[in-house]
Amino acid sequence: MTEARRIRSERLRWASRRALLENDLVFQRFWQRQPAVLDDGLAAPLDRLLAMDDHDLWALLSGRREAADPELEKLVALLRQPALDSEDLRQGIDA
Repeated sequence: MTEARRIRSERLRWASRRALLENDLVFQRFWQRQPAVLDDGLAAPLDRLLAMDDHDLWALLSGRREAADPELEKLVALLRQPALDSEDLRQGIDA
């Protein structure tokens, strides 16, 4: 883990705190499933998503609109995954 990657991940985690509650809940669930430090393949598209306006972002996350960029659409699908329940956590299964 490099210091630069750790700092970038912390900055993304902070930027994922949103004013729109629905988005905030989606990102809270996302961070519960992700490692503390994101790789560049996940961090770069997440950075682009977080630059979006809350209402545009919610349109993507809720499925009312699709992302034109396949990399963003892949991340949106990851963000839409349901939360792990306590049984999944005990078994170590990724949802």
